Amino acid sequence: MSLADDQAVPQFVTTFEPQHGVAVPVADGVQRLTAPNPSPFTFHGTNTYIVGQNSVCVIDPGPDNDAHFDALMEALKGREVTHIAVSHTHRDHSPLARRLKEQTGAIIVAEGPHRPARPLFEGEVNPFAESSDTDFVPDLALADGATVEGDGWRLTAVHTPGHTANHAAFALEDTGILFSADHVMAWATSIVAPPDGAMSDYMASLDRLLERNDRLYLPGHGGEVTEPQGFVRALRTHRRLRERAVLERIRKGDRLIADMVKVIYATTDPRLHGAAALSVLAHIEDLVEKGMIATDGPPKLLGEYRPG
Repeated sequence: MSLADDQAVPQFVTTFEPQHGVAVPVADGVQRLTAPNPSPFTFHGTNTYIVGQNSVCVIDPGPDNDAHFDALMEALKGREVTHIAVSHTHRDHSPLARRLKEQTGAIIVAEGPHRPARPLFEGEVNPFAESSDTDFVPDLALADGATVEGDGWRLTAVHTPGHTANHAAFALEDTGILFSADHVMAWATSIVAPPDGAMSDYMASLDRLLERNDRLYLPGHGGEVTEPQGFVRALRTHRRLRERAVLERIRKGDRLIADMVKVIYATTDPRLHGAAALSVLAHIEDLVEKGMIATDGPPKLLGEYRPG
């Protein structure tokens, strides 16, 4: 799930051929099958990955969509599915895991069940509650650095909270490939929306990826990130510029998030302004914690803000 942004620093790549219904080879021993659930938040749809040859792991089975399930089962014919890895619990990524497990007997692995990055404040409503797969429970909760393996492949969990509290990427060992899910995508920035996500966590997770030496990211939506280090540095710069823009609007007299969004996201699709407001709130939560801006009570969408 992401937030397209015309003013971003990274060089986004919006050309992508999803080939819905077809498992496309994207690396040695890796196929991508894109679900037919396009939207402003999912681009052309959710990417499901099949890792391995005869004994495989399915990463992010996707939404509970009959056409996608049928295409996935067709692509898996003649192969044993031993593991189902789920990056996070938004409904465009995790629900089909249960159906796939019933069909194959595979083990579902993930960081853990869905949970918010922080508790709801009194009177607060989670705007993405319907997008969260709160019924999801993995068979095996993977600690950071834990591995699962099969015939010719080994995946390591790399915890990357921010987009959600339970977000994890998966490194395909000895290949330099990282399945980056919704944390880093080539086509747009990821939504960081409280209370599900937290900007401080997201920024720390970007820093963590910069400590790695992956050569290729395979994201949850859209095409590959072929120069990960430079792209992640650009994403980090973009977020810092967004933080600066929020501070500037407050110092110029904006007190409401809605007024900030009108200026900061003036060129963004209006259908995404609700998500943009949540992204601004995520920055504000971080800035309040740093003491750079102030508000009465906890930060909230309809709160009023002033310089710290």
